[in-house]
Amino acid sequence: MKITQAVVRVLDESLRWNGRSATFTRDTVLLGAIPELDSMAVSSLITTLEEQFGLVVDDDDINGATFATVGSLADFVSSKLAA
Repeated sequence: MKITQAVVRVLDESLRWNGRSATFTRDTVLLGAIPELDSMAVSSLITTLEEQFGLVVDDDDINGATFATVGSLADFVSSKLAA
């Protein structure tokens, strides 16, 4: 499964969107465009990404640009997997 597709699945599952993310692309804006994606949801999403991909996300790794779009989040996951 491609990383972007996996990230979209994690978004959908962790935020309980029930398939709402099915139309998301790499260009889909997340922060500021999706009201449910608040600080608590971001925290939950980070935990789920760590569990699903076996990642360790440090506080220094996270900034607003990471969650700007589906693509930026997928690129972040890809970079963590490559490290």
